[in-house]
Amino acid sequence: MGGSSYDVLRKQARSLENEIDLKLVAFSKIGAGSGGGGSGGLGGVDTSPLLGEHVFDSLSEEIEQMLEKLSSLNESMSDLPSSGAAALHTLQRHREILQGYRQEFNKICANHTMRIEREELLRGSGLATSSGSPSISGLNRREMYLKESGHLNSASHLVNDQINIAIETRDHLHAQRQAFKRLQTRFNDISNRFPLISSASISKSDVIH
Repeated sequence: MGGSSYDVLRKQARSLENEIDLKLVAFSKIGAGSGGGGSGGLGGVDTSPLLGEHVFDSLSEEIEQMLEKLSSLNESMSDLPSSGAAALHTLQRHREILQGYRQEFNKICANHTMRIEREELLRGSGLATSSGSPSISGLNRREMYLKESGHLNSASHLVNDQINIAIETRDHLHAQRQAFKRLQTRFNDISNRFPLISSASISKSDVIH
């Protein structure tokens, strides 16, 4: 029964991973402002910022829910009795895939936020012409992009650090829970033996008297 349940959960995890992978590809294109006119049903995103933001937010929420579901599937698999080194290796691989998806998702969100802020900065500073193209010198433009790139890299590193801390904390808590389960099992075994020991002691006392 345990093996059958594990196989079902593993198939569900693999299917969900494939779906998330495809969603992240589309999510990355929309976040970069390159929805690709006429492709994948995402045409018109470039020429309609409001529509693009709506699609981005909607897809962001959908991917977050899928990541949470994948995390739950991984937890369910880890709660099943271990069936050998191969199963443990497979579970670890699923966790690494989830971690990679979370990092990619947060990176896309950070890139999107930085792009929107940069565009708003250009508009607010009067550095964009009526056609939406920057009208500043090449030198100033390069300096601005270098600064934005530095901010983006810093934000990406911070997001990755937070994800790694959360994953390590979760794994530590899971290990503690498993240790407590084993300890509880040992306590139960000992308590089940105590009545026999107690009965033997009482019988010996009666014989002496």
